Formats: sequence, C-alpha cells, structure tokens
Amino acid sequence: MLTRRAALGDKVAFAHLTRRHGPALYRYVFRLPNDTSDAQDCVQEVMVSAWKNITSFRGDSAFRTWLFVLGRNAAQKLSQRRRPRFPESGSRPVIDFDQATAGLRDLHADPARDTIDSQLLAALDAALLLLPERRRSVWILREIEDLSYADIATVVSVSPTAVRGLLQRARTAIAATLEEWR
Repeated sequence: MLTRRAALGDKVAFAHLTRRHGPALYRYVFRLPNDTSDAQDCVQEVMVSAWKNITSFRGDSAFRTWLFVLGRNAAQKLSQRRRPRFPESGSRPVIDFDQATAGLRDLHADPARDTIDSQLLAALDAALLLLPERRRSVWILREIEDLSYADIATVVSVSPTAVRGLLQRARTAIAATLEEWR
C-alpha cells in the first residue's frame, strides 16, 4: 500500500499519492477561497503537512479524505488570515451581492461572445460563492468529488445526518439562485 510505504519514508510512493490525489485536492480548495494563488498555496501547504505528518495517518478514512481534511483546514486558516478584522460589536462584512451575482445577470449575452456552458459555469460559481463555507464544502465534496456522506462528514467534522441536511440546503439555495437557467 502506498500510504504505508510513504509513512516509512518512501518519497516515490508519496509522489505517486500526490499525483493521484493532488488534482482533486486542488479542485476542492480552489472553490473554498475561490482564488488560484490561494488554492495553489493551500495545496502546497497540505502536501508539505501531509509528508511531515504521514506517520500520524491512522487509516481510519481514505488517504484522499485525510488530504481533504488538511485542505479544508488550510483554506480556513488562509481565509481567517485574510479576513478583515471588525469591531467586537459583532458586525460582519456585507457581501457584495452585485459582484457575487454579476455572472447571473448576463444570462442573455451575445452567443458569439460566450457559450451557454461557460455562462452556466460562471453562474454556478457565483451561486457557490453565496453559500456559507460549510455548505459550499459539502456540495463540492459530494457533487464534484463524489465522496460518500461518511467521508464528507469526516472532512467537515459533522455527522453524516448533518451532511444530508447541509447538502439539501446547499442544493436548494443553488437551485433558487439558478432558477433562470431552468
């Protein structure tokens, strides 16, 4: 098994694991901060952390699931570092709804300029940005990465039942946001 060999210090085995799971990890963390350089930083940080801590990987879940846990934690840490600080009064930043939905309004753009597929993808990206981080994370892990509810529960640190609820709320919100595409 590659993870055992990597845990014993086999760099070739770890490189194989990185090539196998790196693209999925990148897809996942890219959608969390939604920034290419942040996603690259997260993946790099996760891989370094995974190499340093692979001996602590107990095998309770799949290696890929463990990487997603590390990726989610790295993305949250990066997000917290970049988040502006607000007064302790509990005020929160206002989401720029116009910016987040800019791709949604231009549904009837000139077909020569863009294809419908790219517009739909842009609309989906905007809809995902409107979701709270945990719902966005659950949706990506299920719909894009096809993880089981149990693996998603491990990554997000909730029960599989909570995953079902979060996924349903995410799907409902995305469907409402993309209503014009029906």
